[in-house]
Amino acid sequence: MIERSLVLVKPDAMERGLSGEIVKRIEEAGMTLIGIKMLHMDMALAERHYAPHREKPFFKSLTSYISSAPIVAAVFEGEGAVERIRKLMGTTDPAKAAEGTIRGDLGIDIEHNSVHGSDSVETAKNEIDLFFKKDELFIY
Repeated sequence: MIERSLVLVKPDAMERGLSGEIVKRIEEAGMTLIGIKMLHMDMALAERHYAPHREKPFFKSLTSYISSAPIVAAVFEGEGAVERIRKLMGTTDPAKAAEGTIRGDLGIDIEHNSVHGSDSVETAKNEIDLFFKKDELFIY
């Protein structure tokens, strides 16, 4: 089934010039890039994006971090995109992520793990709608 997923290149990866490497890895895995932009996420957007984690103890740290510097937001499309991109990213904690995954190779720690990817098709739709207008997505 063809799906879409949102990917965010987080501030730590941006500061180290890794946005191109992350996009390249996802494209090389067969995903099609259909939208991309660089932005500085404000706190309001960060809180909407991470709303499912609002009651968790790390919510404030998470929203502060993601809004601390520019990010790249990208939409990828492909067969089983959500799960395939999750596997490419690796587990949330880079110390536990497999070698060869984005987080395993590029992440610093559990908060500075370089990349976010949608965790379900439903979440992907909601996240994509937060970051992209319909006319900002291009279908081949």
